[in-house]
Amino acid sequence: MQYKKFQDLKLSTLGMGNMRLPTTEERGPIDREPARKIIEHAYESGINYFDTAYRYHGGESEPFVGEVLSQYPRDSFSLASKLPGHMMTYADGKLGFKGYLSGETFNSPSEIFEDQLKRCQVEYFDFYLLHNLAETSIDFYMNEELGIVDYLLEQKKAGRIRHLGLSAHAQADTLEKFLNWRDDFEFVQLQLNYMDWTLQNAKRKYKVATEHNLPVIVMEGVRGGKLADLGEENNALLKAARPDASIASWAFSVLQSIPNVTVVLSGMTTLEQLEENIETFSHPQPTNEEENALLQQIINEMMDLVPCTACEYCLEACPQELNIPGLIAMYNEGKSVDNPGLLRFALGAMSPEELPSACIACGDCMALCPQDIQIPDVLEKFDQLIQEKNLI
Repeated sequence: MQYKKFQDLKLSTLGMGNMRLPTTEERGPIDREPARKIIEHAYESGINYFDTAYRYHGGESEPFVGEVLSQYPRDSFSLASKLPGHMMTYADGKLGFKGYLSGETFNSPSEIFEDQLKRCQVEYFDFYLLHNLAETSIDFYMNEELGIVDYLLEQKKAGRIRHLGLSAHAQADTLEKFLNWRDDFEFVQLQLNYMDWTLQNAKRKYKVATEHNLPVIVMEGVRGGKLADLGEENNALLKAARPDASIASWAFSVLQSIPNVTVVLSGMTTLEQLEENIETFSHPQPTNEEENALLQQIINEMMDLVPCTACEYCLEACPQELNIPGLIAMYNEGKSVDNPGLLRFALGAMSPEELPSACIACGDCMALCPQDIQIPDVLEKFDQLIQEKNLI
């Protein structure tokens, strides 16, 4: 395993994300035995950075990860978690909750932080982040009366947070505004991959973080698995260039060529994925100019795809209970293939309540989407595509 320095730490360049652990059924509980084996094997293979968050896996991730890691010496791994401010509101001196936190009764962010420490079975977090700085959450995080950053700095001074940072799906201007507001942060977690380098202007976000001398931790390096399979023709182009490399490893090779990247998180659902990624990061092979040009050629042909990473935040807000990421994936498929036979089968097995036509265009989902996707518009276009191609 390769390592990089972060202040006085040596962090594995591959980090274990814990948002996509194996489950007993789709969106069901964590499948504990295989999930435990994955985390244990990651640790035993030299991975020492483990990332979780308050509501990953419906709130199961933190206590499960904490339980598994509790068997190891506390100073042998770094644990990261996040304050879910992107799902919180503050008005008239009262804390409120929305989306997947609706119904919570905490009176302050400090109560959530204390609860997280208990759930993770630790006395401190090595890395603690403001979760999802975005256009919809920046005012909450910057609220001087609420004083979130000041509170977290107090916890840092007390040794309960070792390093304070933020994850961001914000536009570059929003990220820059926030970092100019306070210089108390030590790292930034960004969605970074060779598709979003241009599609979501991740190149500029990376530049903003680097200009503020903040190391970058990468999330969505393979775009939720989207860059693990680029289609038969594109896969063949990459295989011709690197016969022994998997398609997913190309995404990691690009990240290995970016100097200010310290850790690349990967949400590994199987031991096979873990083994492949360990090999990739144990023997790094950064992409060269020719390979980057090939990837850019492929991405230029794919740029019209809706940039959904299947993070599933939107699911918590949909009153129709639509599987929005699944529908968007089907829409991308419908636009991209000439013979949508398999898509037709899938759509034919769905009830009217599950189809994009069931969207009532309320827009609640858009407030939770880190990618700023105009979801109602996409679902309307998908419905039109279904009619035009007679997919049902």
